[in-house]
Amino acid sequence: MFLSIIIPTINEEKSIGSTICSIHKHLKSVRHEIIVVDTNSTDNTKKIAKTLGARVVNEPRRGYGRAYKNGFRHVKGDIIVTLDADSTYPVESIMKLVNVLKDVDFVSGLRRRSEGMSLLHRFGNWSITTCANVLFFKNFKDSQSGMWAFRKSLLKKMNLTNNSWPFSGEIKIEAARNGRFVEVPIIYRKRRGESKVRSWKVGWENIKFLIRKRFS
Repeated sequence: MFLSIIIPTINEEKSIGSTICSIHKHLKSVRHEIIVVDTNSTDNTKKIAKTLGARVVNEPRRGYGRAYKNGFRHVKGDIIVTLDADSTYPVESIMKLVNVLKDVDFVSGLRRRSEGMSLLHRFGNWSITTCANVLFFKNFKDSQSGMWAFRKSLLKKMNLTNNSWPFSGEIKIEAARNGRFVEVPIIYRKRRGESKVRSWKVGWENIKFLIRKRFS
């Protein structure tokens, strides 16, 4: 087993170090690589990541989806795992998700005990997830989770078109269409550092994209 951990970043010097160290700690007996896809950080994010053994991929263009697509092109492992650099997702649950891949192709973290999610974010997540379920006849519980584990071979089957925040929902829709998909509960903590998400803008962007994807 060889895991490729992809982490998109922009100005995450407060937490990227602890995130990478935690990955090495919890995966010390598993072959793995850490790929940090950095979108023009102006702080010490890249320097810290390189010092701790991560491979830094520069992506000058902004966009959540674009960062991941760039990262996918550089992975060497047969299993891809994603998470954020802000300490919100539980690194200690990586192998919990990976072990589920014995029976499925894509597993997404279902955020529970979400102390890091405000009431507004809960409502937004529910709205976007409900929209995805209605439009694509699915039964997602958390379409916006950013922690996933999946077989790299699944990438060849998925049609991933979005370069921004809706990418998180799109990859789950494509995974459910083309493979065996499940959601597994994880905890979700308060983030370290400043959030880059503007809730109302991102929510509306997601819903518009889902409608376009469904009827295009």
